[in-house]
Amino acid sequence: MSTTSTESTAAALPTRLGQIARVLESRFLGRDETIRLLLIAVVAGEHAVLIGPPGTAKSALIRMFARLVQAQYFEYLLTRFTEPNELFGPVDIRAFREGKYERRVENMLPTAEIVFLDEVFKSNSAILNALLTLLNERKFMSGGVVMRCPLLSCFGASNEVPTDETLTAIFDRFLLRIRSDNLDAYHFQDLLIKGVQQEIMALSDVPEQPLASAREVQGLHRAFAQRMQFTEDFFSQYKGLIFQIRAEGVSVSDRRVVKLLKLFAASAFLDGRPRPDSGDFFVLKHIWNNVDQAAILDSIVSPVLEAHYRDHPNAIRVGATGVGIEALAGEIDRIRQVLTGGGGLSDVQLFSQLKALNEIKSALGAMQDPRAAELTNRVDKLLEAVFRSGRFAQL
Repeated sequence: MSTTSTESTAAALPTRLGQIARVLESRFLGRDETIRLLLIAVVAGEHAVLIGPPGTAKSALIRMFARLVQAQYFEYLLTRFTEPNELFGPVDIRAFREGKYERRVENMLPTAEIVFLDEVFKSNSAILNALLTLLNERKFMSGGVVMRCPLLSCFGASNEVPTDETLTAIFDRFLLRIRSDNLDAYHFQDLLIKGVQQEIMALSDVPEQPLASAREVQGLHRAFAQRMQFTEDFFSQYKGLIFQIRAEGVSVSDRRVVKLLKLFAASAFLDGRPRPDSGDFFVLKHIWNNVDQAAILDSIVSPVLEAHYRDHPNAIRVGATGVGIEALAGEIDRIRQVLTGGGGLSDVQLFSQLKALNEIKSALGAMQDPRAAELTNRVDKLLEAVFRSGRFAQL
């Protein structure tokens, strides 16, 4: 391949990674920010863990992501009874007879480029010890020989954050911690529609067309040093945020502080920018050590982001492309009909509708659409009407 052709391919990679994001966003409702974070992790060569209840599409999202990146994929559900050979390959019997202890690693975790480990924190110490080195150094020992692993990123999933101190080291390997919750009430209608589409596609078994390759991403990793360019203003603002985060009791080690710079650079690369800016600090909302800290990080980072978007109105706002304004307007009308209809509502039904209104109001507050203010006013009037009705005085 010529130098010109190579440069052309490299220049097109951010565009094609953006196409991957759009494909995934069209299939997985309300996961825009999660998808962005997965892409950032892969571009930076770091790892991420998704924390949330079962049934929130964690594994389906990562499987499709791996297909679109055309990566060698490995997935496994871990338990405390999982044995090393289930992840790292069985012992090579022929080599064993010759006095060598080797594993057959083909199509197993050591040869995978994207890995998904479900219930990663339920693994036993034998698994954890091998994973720590592989995730951190991309190395695996087989038969006394250290092999280099082509791993781009490992994605873990768990229903809850680990509390056992023996799991601290493995949790620390996942630089990004992403909450994967059930969708808000106003997404429900679109959830059903997209869910039907997903089921039809699964039955048709039509393969996804890859839009990028793991080889391209590996090449990006090798040349990533040139992406690590930061201004003094950026460093100053980053220092202030880290000190504020630590002051609020959220532990961020010096090692993680340095590694986070790769995530900022990856975010800028995806947008086609030569260096990071303050809009990339949204990543800091996802470095919590327990779920309760997520709100603390949001309160620290969000004002910085809002100031950036005010100064740069054309900047890409991460996570702001979820449900459309028309869908929210339709949901407000639906709730109005439920609240003002002739049939009586139980207490549970009433609280369900009020919760949905508050979720809609929060979503509107994150939108830049000029119609959002008018819809917010409609929500406030509906809430006021319910409170004036005296229904709450009876509860």
